[in-house]
Amino acid sequence: MKKTALVICPGRGTYNKPELGSISANIAASSSKIKEDLQEVLTRIDQEREQLGLATVSELDQAKLFKTSLHQKPEHAAALIYAAGYLDFLSIDREHYDVVALAGNSMGWYTAMACAEAWSVSTSTRLVTSMAQLTAGGAGAQFIYPIVDANWRPDRQRIALVEAQLAKHQGELFRSINYGGYAVLAGTEAACHAAVKELPTADERFPMILPGHAAFHTSLMADAAATAQETWPVAAFQTPQTPLIDGRGQQWLTPATDLRALQHYTLGHQVTETYDFSKSIQVAVKEFAPDHIILLGPGSGLGGAVAQALIEQQWQGLTDKADFSQRQTQAQPFVLSMGLPEQRALVTAGQN
Repeated sequence: MKKTALVICPGRGTYNKPELGSISANIAASSSKIKEDLQEVLTRIDQEREQLGLATVSELDQAKLFKTSLHQKPEHAAALIYAAGYLDFLSIDREHYDVVALAGNSMGWYTAMACAEAWSVSTSTRLVTSMAQLTAGGAGAQFIYPIVDANWRPDRQRIALVEAQLAKHQGELFRSINYGGYAVLAGTEAACHAAVKELPTADERFPMILPGHAAFHTSLMADAAATAQETWPVAAFQTPQTPLIDGRGQQWLTPATDLRALQHYTLGHQVTETYDFSKSIQVAVKEFAPDHIILLGPGSGLGGAVAQALIEQQWQGLTDKADFSQRQTQAQPFVLSMGLPEQRALVTAGQN
């Protein structure tokens, strides 16, 4: 009997040195049943990149060395993250898993749109690259700070500290992403650096300025949003074939999707307003009650934030990190990360 699954797509900063070569390696490790199809999709993505005059995903992924100046250039990093996630989605064993809904973190919304077939491969490849260039060219900075304790329970003191900084720098510092047990804040360079100096060190490495990140999901992205809506009209959008849960927790259900509204959200609200990743997860598990949550690659960094979002609403009795860790020791963990070899094998088992 098939298991139902909520699939979640990662956002920026998830393709790093450890992920170099992972796209081609995952295709090579796939069964003959799907390997040819995966390679064909990657070839189509590469062709679109060539037409844009940019390095292909294959060239970047198969480079001998990971170079920050090359691989983390916005238009390259975004393409690697999107391609890795989309190919992972195509690798899920559909004989064992029925994908009932899709969600994503920040830029992961674009990957989710591609997985839901709201865009063609050509459109998604070009749009992901375009949005990376537009938003990276925006002003400001972004940083992350934990708002939970060591047991992944809400820490009232840390929450109050974050709220105090938002109030102090009102109009210049904004809540960018609600990311599980972390607050991701963004705004002007001055406000972000001032807040980082004033917040006490937490967990030995926070607050952390996210390198190469602009003021994503804030009003400072208004110009980028306006340009994006002019560049990518409603005609580029298609009716999603799988329900989507966006960064407000709103559901886009098929076949009732209003494509104009989806275009306005994706290239408007989603670009300039807070992305509530936690709420998207919480709504998704309540509405679709999946047997499993599958986290696409690249990397495996989504797990903690997803678990923290579930703990916040005490999903199925989860109250802290220990509860979640215990649940994950089962033969078939609730959360399956395709960035972890042993869990990837469970997601793709039927393909072998």
